[in-house]
Amino acid sequence: MARCLLFVVFLIIYCLYSTVGLAVEPADEVAMQLGGGGAGLGDGRLSVEPSEVMEASLDFGRLTIGEPLAVFHPRGAGDVAALVKAAYGSAGGIRVSARGHGHSISGQAQAPDGVVVDMTHGWRAEAVGRAQRALPVYSPSLGGHYIDVWGGELWIDVLNWTLAHGGLAPRSWTDYLYLSVGGTLSNAGISGQAFHHGPQISNVYELDVVTGKGEVVTCSESNNPDLFFGALGGLGQLGIITRARIALEPAPSRVRWIRALYSNFTEFTADQERLISLQHGGRRFDYVEGFVVAAEGLINNWRSSFFSPQNPVKLSSLKHHSGVLYCLEVTKNYDDSTAGTVDQDVEALLGELNFIPGTVFTTDLPYVDFLDRVHKAELKLRDKGMWEVPHPWLNLFVPASRIADFDHGVFRGVLGSRTAGGPILIYPMNKHKWDPRSSVVTPEEDVFYLVAFLRSAVPGAADPAKSLEALERQNREILEFCEEAGIGAKQYLPNHKAQGEWEAHFGARWARFARLKADFDPRAMLATGQGIFDSPPLLADS
Repeated sequence: MARCLLFVVFLIIYCLYSTVGLAVEPADEVAMQLGGGGAGLGDGRLSVEPSEVMEASLDFGRLTIGEPLAVFHPRGAGDVAALVKAAYGSAGGIRVSARGHGHSISGQAQAPDGVVVDMTHGWRAEAVGRAQRALPVYSPSLGGHYIDVWGGELWIDVLNWTLAHGGLAPRSWTDYLYLSVGGTLSNAGISGQAFHHGPQISNVYELDVVTGKGEVVTCSESNNPDLFFGALGGLGQLGIITRARIALEPAPSRVRWIRALYSNFTEFTADQERLISLQHGGRRFDYVEGFVVAAEGLINNWRSSFFSPQNPVKLSSLKHHSGVLYCLEVTKNYDDSTAGTVDQDVEALLGELNFIPGTVFTTDLPYVDFLDRVHKAELKLRDKGMWEVPHPWLNLFVPASRIADFDHGVFRGVLGSRTAGGPILIYPMNKHKWDPRSSVVTPEEDVFYLVAFLRSAVPGAADPAKSLEALERQNREILEFCEEAGIGAKQYLPNHKAQGEWEAHFGARWARFARLKADFDPRAMLATGQGIFDSPPLLADS
């Protein structure tokens, strides 16, 4: 009787399995689509946990939702390669996208109906603890130190690790450090140090890249250079960066942080460009940025937390200024050996500038605190529920020859002196610090500006949807102005809607980029959230 009952139960389960697949776990279904039931995925773990899938469906922009089939947690590069190889060999060519900290704006790291590779969380963080991380290495041939880091490592963790092991630090930064190494290197990685050291992609010696065929390829300037330079700034199109060899330098201990205000845009940009040019007498600032502010409400709201007790200057002298003001932001690094000359160096550099008298504000703080300054602001916004909101950011590279036209048409035109919603950054960079062999597209001028509209929809607005719509409309108007006026701007962290627009973005570089795509991701499975290739390129034998 018992055996008969057991047989009946088995028969019911079999019937359910054969009709609706009840006995197959959802993760196993995804693995079967990849081929081999997932047996070839190494030590990685496929997850269809709803909370993990939802997290991978969103990004910092909160503008799009792209739900993947599953999230993959690798232990290392071999697991990433196994997943991509299985996807490459699958009947449907399953999409695969690497996700670092999820700080993209328009779904660039999403993989709708594909698999998202979680590069920063999951099993690898448990398997590779601090004790197993690589230590900084001195290379006589390179003339300095470097460190090998996992592509999903956050820059803040790299900084803390290298400081603790030799007092070293990477040379070039982004303003926000809670970004993955592979993520910023797939774009460029820029901040106020880029005028001197170049972007982060100019400070990398070697990469390990998992191509769209599932091959782990080590590449550098001399070894597989097409993949090396193609992947740097390549928007994830040619492969997933699993290891990067980052250049290091001795880290300073402290920073003199200085801000000064301008009402004249021509003087503001002339001073910025002077500061990023070759310095006289060996003096230079270590960081040069700037931002745009509206004079209205400035006296009470202009970053009051920046001021130190030794800096009690009031802004009442600015009452007669209306419309748009511009803030120059610079730093001078120092340590015990140079503390005695920092005042003299700063005074000499500031003495050449044309800011509004009485508007220089300074503070001193540890080097790490300066680099991690945005995270502190993030924590405050999180406490107020103002972080996880839509961020319709727009980043542009504008040629220096047209920056005055941009000011007139955008800051004083489209925006009409309204700069609310978040910071608007503006600062120049030297093109000769950017390697032309990388995949990043910049204006064809010796100096170009980053103009970053880092604005957020206001959660407390009467109609948040209208707040977002207004910002997105302004972004479209800015892009339309640039197009109609022939500004020659290029998007950074680009977001285009059709392949024709991408071809126009890359311009003369398109043919090379499409060839590299055909060589290294012939089925066009990687980073499809970028929307660059409508179909696999037909340029190379696969």
